[in-house]
Amino acid sequence: MNTLDQYISSKFPHICYRKSWGLSEKTMFKLGQCAAIVQSIKYLPISPSVRENLLKVSLIKGAMATTAIEGNTLSEEEAVAVAEGEKLPESREYLGTEVKNVLDALNQIFNETVKNNAVSYISPELIKNFHGMIGKELGVHFEAIPGKFRENNVVVGTYRAPEYNFVSELMQRLCDWLKNEFKFRHDEEQDFLDAVIESIVTHVYVAWIHPFGDGNGRTARLLEFYLLLRGGMPNICSHILSNHYNETRSEYYRQLDHAGKTRQLTDFIDYAVQGFLDGLSDVLWNIQKHQMNNSWKNYVYDIFDAHKKINKPKRNRMRSLVLNLEFFKEYSLEEIQLINVDLAAQYKILSKRTIDRDVADLVSMGLMEMKGNKYISQISSLVKQLPTKRQIQQKVSS
Repeated sequence: MNTLDQYISSKFPHICYRKSWGLSEKTMFKLGQCAAIVQSIKYLPISPSVRENLLKVSLIKGAMATTAIEGNTLSEEEAVAVAEGEKLPESREYLGTEVKNVLDALNQIFNETVKNNAVSYISPELIKNFHGMIGKELGVHFEAIPGKFRENNVVVGTYRAPEYNFVSELMQRLCDWLKNEFKFRHDEEQDFLDAVIESIVTHVYVAWIHPFGDGNGRTARLLEFYLLLRGGMPNICSHILSNHYNETRSEYYRQLDHAGKTRQLTDFIDYAVQGFLDGLSDVLWNIQKHQMNNSWKNYVYDIFDAHKKINKPKRNRMRSLVLNLEFFKEYSLEEIQLINVDLAAQYKILSKRTIDRDVADLVSMGLMEMKGNKYISQISSLVKQLPTKRQIQQKVSS
């Protein structure tokens, strides 16, 4: 046993470079659900503009989550402003640079991996390259040399990371182990389970080894993003794990600490997979809402085509009204009049009875329905066209 083996086995037995996890039946079922949702997302057609917007939102959320978990306090509005090239006040400029660096890195990784199909095994050089991206132009606000492994010992909370003189070899061992443990080939899509588990395990090992003086979490999450993309994950889904860790920050740190103390990753993987499943479900729902909206729009136009006697101004006004209602949201008459600027301007110069008649006509046409003293779009008329299944009655516990 050499010096490094002795040191690691005595001080850091959790850094073992072997399969220190098991996948329960429950976790395997969740991974199966994730795989099914991913397949659905891959083949659900949406308009280019919506897909572009979903990608933009996912990348901004990923950049925000990746930096927020390490203390960045930018709001979502500020992050969007940074993404659009706006400058922040000087006192918060470095926070904007942190987010912009991660956003630029995510875009670069996406372009190289998906558009140019430039993929490779994880290597120390790749990891240092990712670190260089996130530390660019941060100066004193980044306590590390971008793209260089640390040359000092560090303590994170109560966790003392391995000594700096072992970092290079520890990272090389990590890369060699990942190559052997998880089956990846350049000429075929990686197995879904391998891709997801490799991304999670790599993240944890980078956190444990802590190879840099600063930016380890951001680098780990870039690696996770890269591995998911490399494994064939749709681009609009590859930020999900970063979001999950950020949104459940205290549990993330608890699970990371628990994994180190127990020397096994079973619970951390289950925690990560649950968040991945929840995030994928949200992405799928957003796509389904877009498709439902298109179907609803077509349905509304068909209904109006069958009511040709309605004059054009009223037809346009009523159609705009019903198409601007949010699905499943209830509105009072006053709220309906203010649903957007154009409708508000139209109803302002019309009599009070106009909105009453418009809504009454929409109800009679089956496009709206009344619930108590409020109104809702009758999306149920469209939902009835979906495939039906048996409705299971839940037993009431005595």
